[in-house]
This record gives sequence, C-alpha cells and structure tokens, in this order.
Amino acid sequence: MTRALGAVVGSAVGDALGAPFEFGPEGAFSVRFPRPGQGGEMCGGGGWDPGEATDDTQMAVLVGESLLERGGLDLPDVFRRFQRWAAAGPKDIGLQTEAVLSSGDPWDTAAALHFQVNQRAAGNGSLMRATTSAVYFAAHGRDATMDAARRLAALTHGDRAAWEGTAVFHELVRVALDGGDPLRAVPETLALVHPGHRERYAVVLDPGWHPDLATEFNGAVWPCLGSALWAVRTTSSYEDAVRAAIDLGGDTDTVAAVTGGLAGAVYGVDAIPARWTDTLHVPLPGFDERVLRTPDLAELARRLNG
Repeated sequence: MTRALGAVVGSAVGDALGAPFEFGPEGAFSVRFPRPGQGGEMCGGGGWDPGEATDDTQMAVLVGESLLERGGLDLPDVFRRFQRWAAAGPKDIGLQTEAVLSSGDPWDTAAALHFQVNQRAAGNGSLMRATTSAVYFAAHGRDATMDAARRLAALTHGDRAAWEGTAVFHELVRVALDGGDPLRAVPETLALVHPGHRERYAVVLDPGWHPDLATEFNGAVWPCLGSALWAVRTTSSYEDAVRAAIDLGGDTDTVAAVTGGLAGAVYGVDAIPARWTDTLHVPLPGFDERVLRTPDLAELARRLNG
C-alpha cells in the first residue's frame, strides 16, 4: 500500500513541482533551489499556484475515478469524463488531446481519425496520466496491465508509439509495487513491446542512455519515458529523482510526473517530503469545482490498490 500511495501522490507532487519550470532551461530548478531539503520548492509560477497540479494529474484522477465507479475499464466513460473536463477550460491541455476531445467524433474513432489527418500523435499526453491506472491494473498481471494501458492511451493518441510507452510504464510500476526493481525488468518488458516500436524504446531505456542523447523534445513519449527512467536510475531517493527530472528542462511537469510516479512506487509515500505534499492540490474543472488534496489522493490510491 505504501508503494501505491507513493506512486499516485508522487506523480502529482512531481507534476506540481515541475509546472513552474515548464519549457525553461536545463538546471533552472537547482539554480533556484541549490540544496536538497532547503524548502520553498513548491513555488508556483507560470500561471500555477504553489502546489497546484496540472492537467497531467487532473486526467489521472479522472481515469482513476472512472475505474472505481465503473468497476473496471469503461472506455466510453473515461472519454466522456475527459470531454467534460476539457469543455470546462482547464488551465492547460495538450494540443493533441484537445483536438481529439473537441472533434465531435465518437470515442472509439476520434484519436485514430485525428492521427490519419495529422500524422502526429506520439506526445506524452497518455503517459502523463497513467499512474492511477497502473496502480489499479497492477494486481491483474503483466499482460492485463499492458493491454489496459494501450487501450487508455488510444483514447486520445492514435500513434501506437504512445500506446507502447504507456504500456511499458504500467508494467514497470507493477513490478515496483510488487517490491521488484523496475530497472531490472526493462529487458523483459521490452520483449512485449510491439516490434515496430521496440527498437526506439530499447534505445532510450538502455542504461547507457542519457537525455542529452535524445533526438526529439521530451514532450514526445519515448524520450519522456527514457528521461524518467534515467532520473530514477541515476539517483537514490525520491527527492533526488524528481529534482533530476525537472533539471532536464523542457516538458518539466510531465517528465517529473512520470518520474515521480515510478520513484514513488519504488521508495514509497514516506519518502516524499511533507513540505511538498502539504500544499499539493488538484483542481478538477468541470466537476463541481472539486479540489483534491493529498489525503484525497491517498484515499484514491488506497481504493485503486484494492
């Protein structure tokens, strides 16, 4: 349970910490907060209040609540929740996601139709929201959790690259929740990736890979996932992993959310500094002005974990 709480809360914390530094330069977080543990890191900025989580966590909550209320994977219900949220004007929403949700096309064809026209749908928007579903499906085993990840990703992303990255993340979180080492599980997990996408993920998940070697912006799904694994691999605590992720610059909220979800599953909720969880909050536009705080996220994680 402590690992499940760590995953859900840890992802939200990473999201809120990284949001003010989005699209900024490398190292900006450590320039402002040079010493781990000094405090004040939930600083807000860039339109975000201190401790405010972004669309990454908002969508993750919507997925988690659908799974619980519907008793499993109800894809039309998840899509409707996404549409309701998007129509309420959240502060931030990915261009790809917004286009699909506002297209007026049915839930089971909207993403595919968008991809046919635009040929661009490999962003990290399905990966960023995957921690709640990863916790829920972990008990169902490797094949089931990877299949669910692909189905959820396909709601908004027509490119299979997004499906496969989300599936890998689901499986690595499952391993961590079970007390295993997700880094050691990478080779076995890669063997289950679609052959057409396996090589690209093998490159970014390799122990010798560094985010400086990325050939695409970390807003793409594979360098985002690779950066998160690099941050966990090269550090030894939740705090250090999230700091490393934000210091990469670029899409800092999402890279830190993915890192925080995996690191939280590895180290458990007690490893997340209280000074970060104290101000954490998740507004839910379109859902009766609800605002979830850390105890609410913890309760969501408990229920998702069964």
